[in-house]
Formats: sequence, C-alpha cells, structure tokens
Amino acid sequence: MKARIIAAVALAAALSVVVSTASGGNKSASQASASKLVVWLQTDAQNGWPTAVAGATSAFKAQHPGVDVEIQYQEWTTHLQKFDASIAANDVPDVIEMGNTETSKYMAARALSALKAKNYPNSQTWLSGLKQSCTSGGHLYCVPYYAGARAVIYRKDLYRSVGVKAPPKTYAKFLAVGKKLMKKYGHNKNFSAFYEPGQNWYVAMSFVADYGGQIAVSKGGRWQGTLNTPQAIQALTVFKKMVRSFSRASKTTDEAHPYPSIPFAKGRVGSFIGNGWEWPYVFNPKGGAAPKSFAKRMGAYPMPSHIPGRYTPTFLGGSDLAIPAQSKDKQLAADWIKAFTSSNSETIIAKAGNIANTTTLVNVNKSNPALAPFAKAAKYSWFVPTAPNWVNVENANVLKNMCTAILTNRSSVAKAAGKASSQITKILNTKS
Repeated sequence: MKARIIAAVALAAALSVVVSTASGGNKSASQASASKLVVWLQTDAQNGWPTAVAGATSAFKAQHPGVDVEIQYQEWTTHLQKFDASIAANDVPDVIEMGNTETSKYMAARALSALKAKNYPNSQTWLSGLKQSCTSGGHLYCVPYYAGARAVIYRKDLYRSVGVKAPPKTYAKFLAVGKKLMKKYGHNKNFSAFYEPGQNWYVAMSFVADYGGQIAVSKGGRWQGTLNTPQAIQALTVFKKMVRSFSRASKTTDEAHPYPSIPFAKGRVGSFIGNGWEWPYVFNPKGGAAPKSFAKRMGAYPMPSHIPGRYTPTFLGGSDLAIPAQSKDKQLAADWIKAFTSSNSETIIAKAGNIANTTTLVNVNKSNPALAPFAKAAKYSWFVPTAPNWVNVENANVLKNMCTAILTNRSSVAKAAGKASSQITKILNTKS
C-alpha cells in the first residue's frame, strides 16, 4: 500500500480556505439531506471491490427506504484539499475515507465526529494498528476499513540450500536460519541473510513494539518521547545485533533506496521485510507478476516474535472511515458504515487482495501464498503516535537518523535513543 502524505492543514486553517469546485462532475455534498447520503470513497473501492460498495448500499437502503446514497469517488492526491474546502464551506460529505496516516490532524481539530466502537461490527477484534489511527485523547473518531501489512519475503531456494524447508516460527529459529545463510554465502560481501537498510525505521519500531515499548505517549495533554525507556533500549539493542550480523545493506539509506529487487532476484538476499503490495515489485520495479521461475522460489511469513507463539507487531498502512463533524446526517452515516464494514463486506474486500479490519477474518486468503502471510502478520500490529505534529517528526528524519547512528556505531543505543526521544518530545509539543 503506497504511502499517503497527510495535508498540513488543521480545522482552523481549513475554515479560511476559499471554496473550490469539485472536479469530475461530482454533485455537491451540500445536496445531502435526510433523503440522501453523500459518501466519499477512494477509487480503489470502485476498481477493486465494487460489489462490497453495492452490497452495503443495498443493505442500507433496505434499512432506510427512500434514502439515496451517492458515492463520490476521490483521488488520493486531491481528496484532503477538497475536504478542507468542504469544511470551510460547511459543505462536507457524510462519510469520508481517509488514509490511516491522515487522521491525526483532523481528530485533533475535532473535524471528525466522536464514535462509539461498540456500535460497529467486529469492534472487539479490530486490527490494533488501525484502531490506534482512529483514536485520539481516548476517543474514537473513525472506523477501521482495511489494511496492508509487512512480512518477511524470502528466497525458498536459499533457505532449502541450508536445510530449512519451512519458515521459522520462533525468533530463535529465525536467527538460526540467518547464521546458516551467512555461513554458506557470507563470503560474498554483498550477501545479506536479512536485508535491512539502516534507515528503515519501520522494522526497528516493530522490534520496539515487540518488547513493549512505544515511540511516544500522551499524558495530560503533552506528548513525551519514550524511546529512551528500558523496553525500547532493549529492543533496539536486539535489533542492532541482528542487523549487524545479517545485513550488508547500506546503513545510511532507507528501504526504497535502493529497492532490494535486484539483489534479491540475483540471490544476494535471503529475506527482507516488505509490504504485501510490494510482492510483484520484487523482480520488476514497474510492477506486474514475478517471473514464474522466481515466483516458485519466493515466499513470505510473519516475522516471529521473541515471545513464543506470537509475531513481531507489524506497521499497518490502510484506510479508515469517518463521519465529518459537520455532517447533517450522522446516524445515517453510521448505519452506512456499519453495512460497509460488516463481516460480509470485509470478506469481499479481503478477497480483493486486502486485509480485513478484523482479526477474525485473517484466514480469508489462507490458500493464497502471496496474501496469507501478510494477513497473519496483521494479527499483531502497531501505529505511529496520533499526534498532530507527527508528520514533522518524519520530515525531520528523527527515526532514520537514530537508526543510522545506532547501526554505524556512531552512537550507543542509549545515547541515540535518548537524543531521538528529546527531539520527538520537542517536535510533538511545538505549537503550530
């Protein structure tokens, strides 16, 4: 699932935006009334799972005869700009899909309606990473929709060459596989049993989550960086030892520079952690299916946790559904979301190649080796702090720089983590 960039516009600023005309011939959201509900979804749904949209709308109409539902499909590149304009014009849709990295500023600005989780399907088993993206100040402001997760993508043939016929199910066995691969192929200075670029902080933070640590927490209205806690330092120490033992990837670049497709295809990489949607790109950066010869040699599995019987929590990308605070039909909006996130709808969405919003449906694609491991990985997940200024932490490369400092031995784990925590605290509490 491709990264989505959050618009740096809070509600107060949005109220001063000059109203712009929606492109594509969509009807104005202001036409919504008790007889019509306006829903903004991304074109992913239109192209990928239209039957789920139609089914939810049909179920909704059976519950509310005479109420029309107008689905207005949006583009990721423009939907937040249009939403900001609709807020300023008091002309909002009744339901809006948002990327889970886009919700923080709108929750903080109270531009989204507060919801009660118990009123929505499968709320007891929502993916934790998605639920976290909908939660601010202890309140829920959106409903998890669907997700994408990361898992270990590996070369089956290389694993078999060292006597490993099945993916490791414990962290100790994961380490044992890495040692075997390095012993056999490590004479090639470009070989990595586990390819981990030094600035790929998503993997580092998965280790932090696995050991019970967090990036930052909110207390009394103030954010505090917490990478200097004992749990986080222990996790980063374990992460450092693993990476320095098994990876020859650059310690000063991230997971996309360069993308591991070429070394993986050439047998110089035993495994790496990647998104489910990245699978086709492993051998072809432009997308498309992997060559049959390689497709038979590649597999995926959830990264084992140091805790027996669990997986290391994965970062979730994905989408949520929210009801704008200015919606005039909040109850109708809630009923449509209930229908669209029902188990039946979520099953259709999962079969289209996504991960459903609930752990109860992780086995929908269990027979598909390109989808099943990523769905399993999503059972345990984490998310970045839902702070309005989080995007500024990312833009400042705080976590990237910390990881590079640790992996290059420029700084001790404790010193680098302490510096990052201080920077995170300062950035998250800076008034815009």
